[in-house]
Amino acid sequence: MSIRKWTGLTALAAAAVLAGSSAAIALGPTADQRADGVIVVAGNTCTWTNARTSANPPAALTVDRTTINTPGGNLSCTGGITASLNNNPAFAFDDASGVAKTDAIDITGKQSFISCRYKATNIVWNRDGATRKYLNQAFTATKTSGSFLCPGSVTTAAGGASMLFH
Repeated sequence: MSIRKWTGLTALAAAAVLAGSSAAIALGPTADQRADGVIVVAGNTCTWTNARTSANPPAALTVDRTTINTPGGNLSCTGGITASLNNNPAFAFDDASGVAKTDAIDITGKQSFISCRYKATNIVWNRDGATRKYLNQAFTATKTSGSFLCPGSVTTAAGGASMLFH
């Protein structure tokens, strides 16, 4: 797998854990303060299930990175890539507009001996109908550290990542 594909996956992993804004209308059954994520890039998929959140949507919340990253969580990727979240992303929800926003996502991805760290800020997610599933809007993550082989930034296409709060 090329470094560009790898860094694209890293950026999507970043997208999968971001969101935020406000408002309060009930959607679906009562949430259990958990979140699942899926990220697909260049034929590779990263997933996790049952990450803990600090509250139930539409209240503002954070996602606990220790329940996503292994060994406490079950984040796994295909294609020989590993990823690790470096922050607890804060989400805010605007149910009237059907969007969520996140403050920042800071993630490190590794493939073989190459490590790249990226950060994306102010990511916007669109709610999928009347569910608590959110799909990302396009965004760019900027390299904050890592190998000279890592691109300076990577862009994630709209819909390349999703979050499901339950």
